[in-house]
Amino acid sequence: MAWPLVKLIPKKTHFGFVRFAFFASFASILLVLLSFGSMISAGFRESPITLYQNATGSPLDRAGAVLTRGFNLGIDFTGGTVMEIHAPAPIDAENLRHALEELDLGEIQVQGYSDPHNAMVRLPPAQAEGDANLQAARRTIQAAVPGVTFGATEAVGPKVSGELFVNSLVSLGLAMILVMAYIWMRFDFQFGVGAVLSLFHDAILTLGVFSFFRIEFTLPVIAALLTVIGYSMNDTVVVFDRMRENFRKYKQMPPPDVIDLSINETLSRTLMTIGTVLIASGALYIWGGPTMRAFAICMLFGTVVATYSSIYIAAPALPLFGDRPGRPGKRPTGMMARGEPAPE
Repeated sequence: MAWPLVKLIPKKTHFGFVRFAFFASFASILLVLLSFGSMISAGFRESPITLYQNATGSPLDRAGAVLTRGFNLGIDFTGGTVMEIHAPAPIDAENLRHALEELDLGEIQVQGYSDPHNAMVRLPPAQAEGDANLQAARRTIQAAVPGVTFGATEAVGPKVSGELFVNSLVSLGLAMILVMAYIWMRFDFQFGVGAVLSLFHDAILTLGVFSFFRIEFTLPVIAALLTVIGYSMNDTVVVFDRMRENFRKYKQMPPPDVIDLSINETLSRTLMTIGTVLIASGALYIWGGPTMRAFAICMLFGTVVATYSSIYIAAPALPLFGDRPGRPGKRPTGMMARGEPAPE
């Protein structure tokens, strides 16, 4: 039985997307520049020059310190103390989190496992095994969770956490490079450039939102960013595949018209896909608790931006890099050749 809401989505549309590409590109460039500015100025709250001068070490270390200040890094990247706890009865993570927040020790995370009798507590940096704050946290846990027993307690230094942050950013960069190589091999150089512009746009804008609004940046956010990159690639490949087919089918049609036709033919699939992702991400944001909130925000914003970029960044960028895709050596058509038939 077909899903009844699918009938509300038109099977065939005739929107002119390319004619708005210039304005969309201008807005995207402006937002990317603002995102960069936010990432080097702690969300436009501090001067990057002052941050650089106050940092220590080599110029590269100082630049890294400026970038680190650009995000509200979680315990995963700033270091801290991790405690494993076990209780005979199921642990109420939400009540335990509220009890620990009353100590005013800073950011504290309580993460549950599939087994409700076990949980993990993360304390802020500068906590040590014999620290009075750590002992106060243990007493609070004992009062909030009857019969609790403490397992392994590990301290993570800021150096290790800093390396983790750098490695996470490197993993994002490598993912984008591999995506470009895949698109290039499967389609054409022009498609690869369009896909990279789209992925770069999606990643920078999402990072800019986390920087400007000071949303906690944790390891699940890195996972969400990689998911957004994969979603963006998937959506872009669907549009590119239809475009390649239409470029071969309509050899006399101007490239902007082929692009509009291809986007309209895949629009219903795009709307249904993003709809399901937004429903799942919205449920995570509402019922996932504080631990999953940053992940859900990244998915909600990232998928919307990824859908926008596949329509207004990746596809309209193709005619800017030469002739019709797959037909090198012919007279360039370009965006200015709208209305002129492409040469055979």
